[in-house]
Amino acid sequence: MPETHEPPSLFSAAVDACKHMIFSLQDYSLLVVRAMGNAFTPPSYWGDTLEQMDLIGVGSLGIVVVTFFFIGGVLVLQTAAQFQRFGETTLTGDAVSLALVRELGPAITALLVAGRNASGIASELGSMVVTEQVDAMRALGTDPMRKLATPRVVAMVLTLPLLVAAADFVGLIGGYVVSYFTLGLGAIQFWTRAVNALEFGDLVQGFIKPLIFGMIISTVACHQGLRVRGGTQGVGRATTSAVVISSVTVLVVDFFLAKALLYIFRS
Repeated sequence: MPETHEPPSLFSAAVDACKHMIFSLQDYSLLVVRAMGNAFTPPSYWGDTLEQMDLIGVGSLGIVVVTFFFIGGVLVLQTAAQFQRFGETTLTGDAVSLALVRELGPAITALLVAGRNASGIASELGSMVVTEQVDAMRALGTDPMRKLATPRVVAMVLTLPLLVAAADFVGLIGGYVVSYFTLGLGAIQFWTRAVNALEFGDLVQGFIKPLIFGMIISTVACHQGLRVRGGTQGVGRATTSAVVISSVTVLVVDFFLAKALLYIFRS
């Protein structure tokens, strides 16, 4: 008689899922260490890095500018009623400036870049794995991690802070335009308050976050792309996973990072 195989129990399924998660985390940690370590040792592929900086930075600039112009305007619209109730409309510049530099600028820019570039990196690397281009690189003596992952990680880490700076500035412009037409604030009132509201700790918070977010987005996308299995369907799954995992990880890390930075600069 043929043997009957019992379906796995709930406990064994949970154990297998935990093992898979631990192995994936181990692979991801090794990728992060190798990708970052390769940036400081030769050979360096600076041509590939500059190309990726153009694709990530210049390619994402348009969507960041448009998005943050309206985010700055929405911040003013949402806070204008409360400021008018207490006769403190001059605080509009403070609110917009602090919200953008501390939190909205780094977080939303990272999510926009993750949606646009994490999917592209994962699909590009996944396609190379499926078509055996990565195996061919190994056969020719080229390290795929150094050639493919490191330029993308370095490019993302270098360009995301620049995109955040552009996002903060454009967001302030959008806030000023809306506050001028809705609250009647002059340029001197708005911009003086917006600049004076920022302290050194606020600027550090605003530019440490994109460095860490850039590393998360790029390494997650490379990890998902280089471990593609299952042909073109695997590429689709890797693309979706790269965007979802990087976006959720950015939000989770943002919470703990904000808590730590606020403690450091308020203590």
